[in-house]
Amino acid sequence: MMIAELMIGSALAGSWIYLQSQRTKLYIKLACRMREIVATDPVEFDCSVHAVPSFSDRIAIVPNFLPQQGFAILRAAIIRLLTYERSFVPAHKKGGTVAYDMLITAAPSLVALYHSATLREFVSRVVGARVHPTPLNDQSSLSVLFYDRPGDHIGWHFDHNFYRGRHFTLLLTMLNEGHSEGDLSNAVLITRAGPSEIEVHTPANTLVVFERARVCHKVTPILAGERRIMLSMTYCTDPRAHWWQGVCRRIKDTAFFGLRALWT
Repeated sequence: MMIAELMIGSALAGSWIYLQSQRTKLYIKLACRMREIVATDPVEFDCSVHAVPSFSDRIAIVPNFLPQQGFAILRAAIIRLLTYERSFVPAHKKGGTVAYDMLITAAPSLVALYHSATLREFVSRVVGARVHPTPLNDQSSLSVLFYDRPGDHIGWHFDHNFYRGRHFTLLLTMLNEGHSEGDLSNAVLITRAGPSEIEVHTPANTLVVFERARVCHKVTPILAGERRIMLSMTYCTDPRAHWWQGVCRRIKDTAFFGLRALWT
């Protein structure tokens, strides 16, 4: 019995070491590609056309954020994405996601936007603190969120902060079409600021900046024949993490990206 247990334990340990080594090699390759994208294809634009919005309720909304030509290029890159990972957490969420590591290969223009010095500077002015990109192995650092099947939604929640510094999320609406007013979808971001609820309608090219660990929020269900696609970008004032924060983040990410998130 003891020999069998030792053999099983050795096999599991060997499998873990192998998976970790493969992921390490993958992230070394992805990091090289990311640096190449940022160096050769920077995305810079004029943010001075936008007044810095108030962040008093830890949320800010900027309509028509990107220049139209640049926005069209980014949206085309997202439309070309052929596959995404579906996730379903009963009574909480249903939708699709494309993770950071996939975007480095499939949509480098989105990666260039995320690392744009202009964008980081604008966000820093909005939140009143210097922000930085979160690590490459955090699948949610940069992702695309798809609400395109009937009932896709996410219920009321806060997003836990897995870093030492304050944690902010940007949502840039890439596509929002459906049967609601203004030909928008019925999927609406709703936030709670104190006792009141605020509906945040997000036509294409609307930027939402908020501190999701402090702002309770949800997205209402989408209907048949509607689509809402969001680019999600995460920044932090200090992107370092304690070991236990990294473990918790990996476990959380399995709800969006499956068990492979445990090896990031």
